[in-house]
Amino acid sequence: MENKKQLFAFQPENYRLLLIGLAINILGFILMIGGGAKSANEFRADELFSQVRITLSPMLIIAGYIVILYSIMRKPKNKQEQN
Repeated sequence: MENKKQLFAFQPENYRLLLIGLAINILGFILMIGGGAKSANEFRADELFSQVRITLSPMLIIAGYIVILYSIMRKPKNKQEQN
């Protein structure tokens, strides 16, 4: 009989990529926060419509989701394929 080892779907590399994707997402959401005024009568358009909030943050969030999706869909390598 052959001794076949059952492989889990997630390997350490998958978890590493998943955590990297989550960190990118969290960074994107953190960059989107802020710019609140101290009073209701105050409006700061330069903070509200900054390039970081409008452009960079959504791009980071989408990139984070792509990395997360890749980490989930990535097929683990067999030990025999590596040799």
